[in-house]
Amino acid sequence: MLLYIYTDGASRNNPGRSASGYAIFDKSYKELFSEVFYNGIKTNNAAEYIALIAALGKAEELYGSATSDVSAFSDSVLMVQQVSGVYKTKNQGLKVLNNKAIELAGRFKSFTIKSVPRENAHIAEVDAALNALLDDMESGNHAIKTHA
Repeated sequence: MLLYIYTDGASRNNPGRSASGYAIFDKSYKELFSEVFYNGIKTNNAAEYIALIAALGKAEELYGSATSDVSAFSDSVLMVQQVSGVYKTKNQGLKVLNNKAIELAGRFKSFTIKSVPRENAHIAEVDAALNALLDDMESGNHAIKTHA
């Protein structure tokens, strides 16, 4: 199965209240699953990684990894270059997240990750949902779904 995954993370005040999200599509770009969730106080870079890790975990849970090809997309050039091995991951907290993302990615039949502009329609949709979640938090809505 071919899966397209679009991820995004956001942090207000970096570090600050953060959220992560993703959308998973099949080869015809039918949306299969999407999720946004609150992370607590994190940096934007951590939120980006948390989104990718959650998306890969959900893709494996729902569709299996041994028979799935994954193409992931993010507007985080840093994360994409670190996961691809182009940039070294020096920050210890990001190194832990990077190792987890690479370990999950390695379970799939194939995995690629590419940087796309934040104006990409699928990234923009995830970003809008993240910002709506963070706006709800700031307005005092405490019925917010969190992610472990």
